[in-house]
Amino acid sequence: MRIPRIYTSQALTTNSTIALPEAQSHYLGKVLRMQAGRELVLFNGEGGEYSAEILAVHKKHIDVALKTFSADNRQSSLGLELAIGVSRGERMDWVLQKATELGVTKITPLITERTEVKLGGERADKKIGHWQHILISACEQCQRNLIPELSEPIEISGWLKTCKADLKFVLHHRDNQGLPADKQAHSIALLIGPEGGLNEDEIAQAIAQHFSPLTLGPRVLRTETAPVAAISLVQYLWGDF
Repeated sequence: MRIPRIYTSQALTTNSTIALPEAQSHYLGKVLRMQAGRELVLFNGEGGEYSAEILAVHKKHIDVALKTFSADNRQSSLGLELAIGVSRGERMDWVLQKATELGVTKITPLITERTEVKLGGERADKKIGHWQHILISACEQCQRNLIPELSEPIEISGWLKTCKADLKFVLHHRDNQGLPADKQAHSIALLIGPEGGLNEDEIAQAIAQHFSPLTLGPRVLRTETAPVAAISLVQYLWGDF
């Protein structure tokens, strides 16, 4: 029987008892119909995870006993930042989920000339909260215990000036350069545009900041497909694939 993994923002220590809040309790008690005595795993994003057991199921909370601690974070040895133009609908959600599963350590949403999603004020706060929830859910599923860092949306020109990595790549289909498999790297940055891609000026700005062009084959990839392909190749060459 599958043992659920649950994120909580609470402080966790071995041989202690906590009450899970209503949202997690509803999922465990109402959706999964778990009862006292069932096992689960808890993590709070600070590193490691705890085996646990349900003590009692109440209407709005569940009492849980924390047992042993495991320090395994299943974290890639490669520092990998994905900077991607904000896209519409579920595309961005899908990218965040898959990037988390593939081991990205930092995600930066970018505002580019072709970004059609308008972010500002309360709308931006709600969107960031929504994205953070996607990262947490992906970590619960893929067994990561450290949640990727999610940056505030930023204009691409500002991000380019501050990005620091051993190797930096800007993906676009107007070149034929692949990944330099002979080079060594402990940190990598991938820059990918929104729907419609980056414009010529944005690509030129990236190259001026020492980004190398990167093309993934002869076909034009969608904004939600390119990150999955690029991250997988990078993890194979320099990470833990």
